[in-house]
Amino acid sequence: MCCSFVPPYLLQRVALWAGTRHASDSGRETLQVDDRLRAQRQSPAGEMAAPRLPGSKKRVVHSANNTQTLPGEVVRSNGDPAVGDPAVDESFDASGQVWDMFESQFGRQSIDGRGSTVSITVHYERDYDNAFWDGTQLVFGDGDGQIFDRFTKPMDVMAHEYTHGVIQFTVGLAYQDQPGALNESISDVFASMAKQRVLGHTVAEADWIIGAGLFMPGINAKGLRSIREPGTAYDDPQIGRDLQVGSMSNYVVTDTDNGGVHINSGIPNRAFTLAALDIGGYSWEKAGRVWYDTLLNGQLSAQASFESFAQATIASARRLFVDDPSIADKVRAAWIDVGVLAAGIDLAADQAVAVSVPAAGGALAVDSGEPTGPSEQPATVAVRRSGGFAGTTKVRQLDLDSDPEGPEVRRLLMHVGPQPIAATRPAPDRFVYTVEYGDWHFTVPEQDLTPELRRLVQVVLNRGG
Repeated sequence: MCCSFVPPYLLQRVALWAGTRHASDSGRETLQVDDRLRAQRQSPAGEMAAPRLPGSKKRVVHSANNTQTLPGEVVRSNGDPAVGDPAVDESFDASGQVWDMFESQFGRQSIDGRGSTVSITVHYERDYDNAFWDGTQLVFGDGDGQIFDRFTKPMDVMAHEYTHGVIQFTVGLAYQDQPGALNESISDVFASMAKQRVLGHTVAEADWIIGAGLFMPGINAKGLRSIREPGTAYDDPQIGRDLQVGSMSNYVVTDTDNGGVHINSGIPNRAFTLAALDIGGYSWEKAGRVWYDTLLNGQLSAQASFESFAQATIASARRLFVDDPSIADKVRAAWIDVGVLAAGIDLAADQAVAVSVPAAGGALAVDSGEPTGPSEQPATVAVRRSGGFAGTTKVRQLDLDSDPEGPEVRRLLMHVGPQPIAATRPAPDRFVYTVEYGDWHFTVPEQDLTPELRRLVQVVLNRGG
């Protein structure tokens, strides 16, 4: 299980529409790297990358030195002075702030709740436009320097990925459709709480923006997401428009971004914000306690829906604040406001709208079953990559007759074609690939890419138009 910060649809937009070749190439390469990582870093819950270390070494920061080597070279741990490398020192400081919030406010030691050492890697790849929790450790790219700045710069990026790990070791929400959107939302909620706690902001003072400062100057963006006003974080020619929604009346049914996990997460995000604002004070004191208790004691399944999560938060509020029933009432009112409890979550009902997430180059058909062979030898192959921390989508098409890499891609297609595609469940903030070749369609999560499929999607995404 792994999770990245930038949604794949945003990275795809950057790859296609960035104002410079460098930024476009960085977006494209980031998508490819994320796909490879899902294949390499699939770990079961209950194991951390680094064992518990003696003394005070709660956190260890490594540098990949612009390679894909994980965890990389140890560059700082507890007790060491600042090293002067912004990415190293930012990640060390932020991880300490997040650790302290979970321990002081919720009694949780480390990501797994057992005090295991948190392993962090910075300077991952070159110009890598993402950050992720890969199931065992936290990994951060430096950004391309034209659209994205360092992913260690906003501390709430660290908090978001850290919380993906907490979710893995508690509820283990599946990263698809509504459970996946809850996975993203809960990570945003605790990231915002961590940021507010560091700044000492009450709910009334908070900006409720995730990733403020992540985009470079000149990009029209407040941040990556607005928890309070989903869909208003950015609107820029190079990265497109913020696609998040904040109400079940606008729920997006899509086959991209693992069922719109970065888009529909705006609905539970807004519910938390409404509840926190109504309750008042500091977000982590009451509203945050309710959300954390729901993770531990909400008796939720990995396939939890918006409605089941909403009902669990109300039950947690009643259990935690027996002497103040208004807390549960305010939590319930927030879920009603966003349409989860008032209208339900039956996606066959009128409140659900089936839409396609915009992607330059057109949308691709997705077949969740085994691939069926093409009836003839088509002249083109198309690949769509979605997901990632930003939830962006990238689509490329390669002409097999005119491109120099065409013969190799044809051979790869014929090699993988007869084989059944064994796909596991999608992982948080990781990529999913869809390949379309004539009437042959198949979708594969990043962690399940075979070497042949990995090479195929890399070539098409790198060279395709």
